[in-house]
Amino acid sequence: MHDNPHAANSGGKPNRLVQETSPYLLQHAYNPVEWYAWGEEALERAKKEDKPIFLSVGYSACHWCHVMAHESFEDDETAKIMNKHFINIKVDREERPDIDDIYQRVCQLATGTGGWPLSVFLTPNQKPFYVGTYFPKDGRQYGLPGFKTILHQLAEAYKSKKNEVEMASAEFMDALSQTARDVAALPAGEATKADVERSILDEAAMGLLQMGDTIYGGFGQAPKFPNASNLLFLLRYYDISGINRFRDFVVFTADKMAQGGIHDQLGGGFARYSTDQKWLIPHFEKMLYDNALLAQLYAELFQITKDEEHIAVLRKTLDFVIREMTHPEGGFYSAQDADSEGEEGKFYLWTKEEIREILQDQLAIDAFCERYGVTEGGNFEFKNILNVRSSVASIAQRYGKTPDEIARIIQDSSAKLFAVREKRVRPGRDEKILTSWNGLMISGFAKGYAVTGDTRYIDAAKNAVRFIESRLASSSDDDDDGRLMRTFKDGQSKLNAYLDDYAFYVSGLLDLFAVDSRPEYLEKAAKYTEFMVKHFWDDKEGNLFFTSDDHEQLIVRTKSFYDLAIPSGNSVAASNLLRLYHYTQNNGYLDKAARIMKSGARPAAENPFGFGQLLIAIYMYVKRPVEVTVVGKGGGMSGWLKSQFLPDGITAFVSEEKDLPALQKYPFFQGRSAEKGETAFVCRNFTCSLPITTEKELARQLGRQQR
Repeated sequence: MHDNPHAANSGGKPNRLVQETSPYLLQHAYNPVEWYAWGEEALERAKKEDKPIFLSVGYSACHWCHVMAHESFEDDETAKIMNKHFINIKVDREERPDIDDIYQRVCQLATGTGGWPLSVFLTPNQKPFYVGTYFPKDGRQYGLPGFKTILHQLAEAYKSKKNEVEMASAEFMDALSQTARDVAALPAGEATKADVERSILDEAAMGLLQMGDTIYGGFGQAPKFPNASNLLFLLRYYDISGINRFRDFVVFTADKMAQGGIHDQLGGGFARYSTDQKWLIPHFEKMLYDNALLAQLYAELFQITKDEEHIAVLRKTLDFVIREMTHPEGGFYSAQDADSEGEEGKFYLWTKEEIREILQDQLAIDAFCERYGVTEGGNFEFKNILNVRSSVASIAQRYGKTPDEIARIIQDSSAKLFAVREKRVRPGRDEKILTSWNGLMISGFAKGYAVTGDTRYIDAAKNAVRFIESRLASSSDDDDDGRLMRTFKDGQSKLNAYLDDYAFYVSGLLDLFAVDSRPEYLEKAAKYTEFMVKHFWDDKEGNLFFTSDDHEQLIVRTKSFYDLAIPSGNSVAASNLLRLYHYTQNNGYLDKAARIMKSGARPAAENPFGFGQLLIAIYMYVKRPVEVTVVGKGGGMSGWLKSQFLPDGITAFVSEEKDLPALQKYPFFQGRSAEKGETAFVCRNFTCSLPITTEKELARQLGRQQR
């Protein structure tokens, strides 16, 4: 992706954004608008000239952001009005989620919805007085006011009706201070009494299942998002309750998604969401975080079902990330755009004629087209989005072949089409590397390795850790030890990390440690957690702020609890603290985990859709983890254990005896050593088994049937 697709055809001179590294900001570097990135220079100028700020927030793979940019920000006449009356600031929401979070809340308050592009008008002291999302250049479409009209009216209001502007901003600030956290905090006394108990899980799981779409899987109608956190929670509820329909709903949903157009049938990986209820027509952008969370889901499903289809989806997803989303040094890129050559989905679509030309053999053409629902008329703008329409068995029967023969024909045909597709113009790629999303992807690779044993996957996880440690972590040994940066691109790392960065990266380190127990992974997880607690913890309310105590001061300091497309930092931190408590026996970790869960437990039971990840932490707390250590190598216990669905497991695999001394400073590893070959230890509820040396005995101790 060349950094600025608009530069070549703009003919204009660059604005200040040309100095930025964010692909989204660089897309606007040749607009006639005199853009600033968020920072001291712009904010000072607004105060000095007493001009209102126009703040535009978006991200590189956002379709309507591109539309508004093309209509308004590339238009000389509109830019002239913006430059004359406003200080114009562009923000990449993925670099600055703190700014996005504050003004999205304002947009929700004002309009009832949020989204991108986010368009906010601020006073010079950053207080909002008018807000919306996409505005057409001229007020014709969808009854929306035209952007030029709004610019004129607000510029005039700011000059001649200052008191009205100040009243509007005061109202917003008042409402914003009430909603700076998305869960109403219980008064301190009540929060300590709120019980984190099994009934919360029961209520939440029943509520989620009632929201489920029994025809197509997933939740709600359209657009439909994968909502991996909720599905992962339902698998845990199946584990604690033994009620099959919770597992069955997740399997059904995962299978429908895997068969749908939201899943790239040729290249692997999932698009961000489906525009219809059936998972057929995706919004074609692919985000790193979705693929990280869905990799974890299909890994866990395979542990439960042992269905080869689940492991095939997992492998295709991880292979896609290795092939297309990995920096040469090991970090993972953020996103792939929906558009190529200016058309949404063009890279992924096929006509039947193209398929005929490529495959040539009639049986291959018929089998492939039946499998993937390819027709002359197409299913999307006269072309075909591949989606699974017929089973291999039914196609085999129809053509008098064995299922294996048909599967091979379809596989060969897919490889041919994939090779042709690789020569097409690729969608743009957002090559910034975010610590938080990389943390999620490290977890995806660690869990993928556990169930496949494929060392490429654990190598990908380790390389990403090395990347973060060398490029995004503070190297100093003073008070700053444990500081992370948010984002890396073009050789530069910048912006102090947010809660999500600490929580998700620590989670990745713990997931890696759980399958390959090198001391440094646990040491780093504890170090970053200590830093997070020191700089983000709110002792008054018993949870974590989104920004650190030494972060740039914005108009409010927000907190977030909702687990939506991306889990919240509070929820993931609660799970991390619980797991760290079991390895270290540090009671401070357990206390903080319990306090976070208490502040969100009641809302999670009542509105489970937005709290999947917090419910996962509550499940772990209520069930009480089982601690399993395998020391030594050469036996089959490690492989068997990694293939089990053990969502309440705190595991460690110490294959190198040299790692034991460094680990024995942690209570979890004290007294652990291998007799000869492999030895396992199982502890739960503060009691431990005798050393275990056979797979059969380990299965018995864990209450698992050996397969």
